Amino acid sequence: MPNELGVSPVIPFIDFAQDFSRHIVIDREPDQYLGHPTTVLLEDGLSMWIVYPKGHGKGSIVLKKSEDGGRTWSKRQPVPESWASSQEVPTIYRIVDDFGRKRLFVFSGLYPIRSASSEDDGLTWSELKPIGDFGGIVAMSDIMRLKDQSYMALFHDDGRFLKNSMIESEQFVVYAVYSYDGGLTWGQPKEVVRDDVAHLCEPCILRSSDGNQLCIILRENSRKYNSMVVFSDDEGKSWTKPRELPDVLTGDRHQALFLNDGRILISFRDMASNSPTWGDWVGWLGTYDDLVCGHVGQFKLRFMKNNKGSDCAYPALELLSDQTIFTATYGHWKLNEQPYISGLHFTVDEVDYYTNEKGF
Repeated sequence: MPNELGVSPVIPFIDFAQDFSRHIVIDREPDQYLGHPTTVLLEDGLSMWIVYPKGHGKGSIVLKKSEDGGRTWSKRQPVPESWASSQEVPTIYRIVDDFGRKRLFVFSGLYPIRSASSEDDGLTWSELKPIGDFGGIVAMSDIMRLKDQSYMALFHDDGRFLKNSMIESEQFVVYAVYSYDGGLTWGQPKEVVRDDVAHLCEPCILRSSDGNQLCIILRENSRKYNSMVVFSDDEGKSWTKPRELPDVLTGDRHQALFLNDGRILISFRDMASNSPTWGDWVGWLGTYDDLVCGHVGQFKLRFMKNNKGSDCAYPALELLSDQTIFTATYGHWKLNEQPYISGLHFTVDEVDYYTNEKGF
């Protein structure tokens, strides 16, 4: 049973929403919904691919590239014919096999989960093909390499797509699948997180700074509880019971990364019921210990203001070679227009300087 939390104490708030000089339009098309992007940063720390659907989740997958850390973007790139049949939010990852061979993979969900791969850093791609006789929602919401060099990929389902039964249950369940050959094949799904009352989904996984613990941050979809967190001390074989996070971290589709100073930045959609930035694209800056102990963290950020409900912010998040942070997502950034893909850059030093100047 999740713990009840009150309103979090106030922490410094930095608002980038009105700093239009930071906002980069990645893709925009009149009368076309563009949403739900994921990025992958290549080893040079600047080259980056982005994928997203033409539509709300479901829709033909768009592929674009940046060679300067997300400051400028290519035209839409040619993709295989099957990419037009994507039924769900696409995700993109770098996966390396035991022999050091690097591949890029794009995943697309519902039933069955499918993947496409690239052997040449994204220049050419295979068709989407099933990875097994199972399905799920937001396929490969996140991926973690384990200590045995295998990969664990996470997704969720509500009973409809796991075995293509189309019978919806009352609860979301988070599943893991494992690959021991660098993403070429995947095993059968194993249940990772379930709660008796909360609807937990869209897992975001990170590893503690000492490398010995895994942490999953979860969206709570009944909207009765805050977002939740679970921990594993045995490389995902077992997990703690779900526990609520502070309301400052309550939201959807969290994406997290460690910064060079050891702190963690998380980018997500704000869904805390009492938040003045509800429905906007926001961020959180804190420490791993804040997540473990349930502390509110150090800073809250707003990246852009959304102008239609909470329809925004399945974000991408990258740390560039010069330690600049790049984050990107979709949203209704203009009134009475379809959503489009935007991004922005900032540094953690700018956040610290801003708050020092303001006297926090």
